[in-house]
Order: sequence, then structure tokens, then C-alpha cells
Amino acid sequence: MKKLLLPLMMVIVLVLSACGNTSEKQATTGNTSSSEASTSTPAATGTITYQSETGPVEVPANPQRVIALAGYAGNLIALGVPLVGVDSWTKADPNFAEQLKDVAEVSDENIEKMIELKPDLIIAASDTKNMDKLKKIAPVVAYTYNKVDYLKQVEEIAKAVNQADKGAAWIADFKERAQKAGTEIKAKIGDDATVTVMEGDSKQLYIFGSAWGRGTEIIYQAMGLKMPDKVKEMTSEKGYYDLSLEVLPEYLGDYVFYSKDPSVDASFQNTDTYKNIPAVKNKHVFEVDARGFYFNDAASLDYQLDFITKSLLGQS
Repeated sequence: MKKLLLPLMMVIVLVLSACGNTSEKQATTGNTSSSEASTSTPAATGTITYQSETGPVEVPANPQRVIALAGYAGNLIALGVPLVGVDSWTKADPNFAEQLKDVAEVSDENIEKMIELKPDLIIAASDTKNMDKLKKIAPVVAYTYNKVDYLKQVEEIAKAVNQADKGAAWIADFKERAQKAGTEIKAKIGDDATVTVMEGDSKQLYIFGSAWGRGTEIIYQAMGLKMPDKVKEMTSEKGYYDLSLEVLPEYLGDYVFYSKDPSVDASFQNTDTYKNIPAVKNKHVFEVDARGFYFNDAASLDYQLDFITKSLLGQS
């Protein structure tokens, strides 16, 4: 009897030891630290602590069902993060049609729809409505528009979804591509050539400063192209400026990017005032679908960089 008891006890010890090792591994995986959140390969399970602008938020280490509001979805598309819901502006973006064909359109006012989608993370704007209700559905990370610059915003969202390294690699590559394109463009159009970004219709027109989406960050910051002095002056306070057709010629530079919604009345383009603007007469106005030009997320920046480069180099 004693001979049988000793081997049996040894087996029990080995089994308990193996179970203890397994539990330890599972506990380590399920409690990923914030320092580990900077890796480019997300943990399969567990959570990380993301330091948001409003304080620490516990978020999934590997989010699989993300709702993105306020135009931030393009960053997640670029990072390959699965989306289940996006805002109406993003859903209407023709550049995202394929990636978002099976993704629901949601709003901060339709809480029931969000609950149905069972998100594991919600990315929103700081002024999003019903924030308290959203936080009961899933962890919420909120950003204030233009509180940080456009590349820092990409970096922060990459951190929030545990893909900091992948975000940093995209930023480094983007900077290199944009700088190279800017050098080529200046060599072609001249260092002193000015560029204006405009939007609007026959009722109201807008021009934009250096940080208001619509390719402005690329043109003025990444490429270092010149903004007309009057545009710089009038957009310095709000980042954009609304004006009438009568004074539009004073604000349009040598080259113009017109972010144009295909559904608006743009009959002002048939007026003599518009037709006699030098950039118009020289065929230096490049029209682009506004729906794909609004945002400054990573995926939109890739598209805008390509469009701007080809337009100014005469390759489009």
C-alpha cells in the first residue's frame, strides 16, 4: 500500500504545479501594464491603462468592436482595428466605402443602436452628447479637436488601441513622404508660390488656415508651402474664415484646392468675378470631393497627400 501511495502523491504534486504555472501565465496576460501598451503586437486578452486628456481609462488590450465618432475612424482603418460603428460623416466618405460597407452608421443620440452593436471601446469627441450613457456601454476615450496637432492625434489614438509602435511607424513614413513631395513641388511651382484651401457654395464660402483638415496640415505644415498673407491673417483666430464671393479674389493664391461637396450649389463658379481670378484663368484650381477631404486622420492624410502631390506636379 505504501509503495502505491508515494507515486500517487508525486503525480498530484506535478499536476498542481502545472496548474499553478498556467494560472500565473493567465494572470500576467490578463493584466497588461501601461508600459506594455506601447508594443505594436497587442495582447490577446486583458486591458491596458490609457492616459487620456481627462485622465486614465482602462481599455481593451486588443479591441475588436470599436465605435468611432467625430471623424476618428480613419486612424483605426489605417491601423487595421475592427470597427462596428461610425458617425454619418465618416460613413459618407467615398474613400472609406469598401472598408465600412458592413459597418453601421451611429450617432451619440442613438444609444439603443450602440448597445446593439456591443462595442468594447468607443472613441469620441470631448463634446459628444450622452457621454455618461456611453461610458456604461463600453470604455470611452474622448479627444478635443485640435487640442494636439494632427500627427500627435494619430499617435494618441494608436496608443489608445495598444498599437503605439505601428502608429509611430506610420507617422515617420508619412513625414518622409510629405517632405519629399514638398521639395519636388517647390522645385516645380517655386518657393514663393501661394496655395489656398477653400470650401463652400454660392451662399457661403470658407478659407482655411494651417490646421483645419482638408489637406491644410499637409500643404502648410508637412510640405511647407506658402499661405497668402490675407488668408493667414484672417484665419489666425478661428482656423477658418467665412467670406463672400465679392472678396474671394483677395484670398485665393496662385494655386487653389476647392473642397467641393457634389450636392451643393456652386453656380458662383459661373460668375465673371470667379472666372477672372488668376488661379482660375491659369487652371490652377483643383476640385476634390469634400466628403473625402474633411478629416485629418491617417487614412485621409494618405489620400490627401497623394491628391495634393499629383495635382501640383501635374500628374492627375
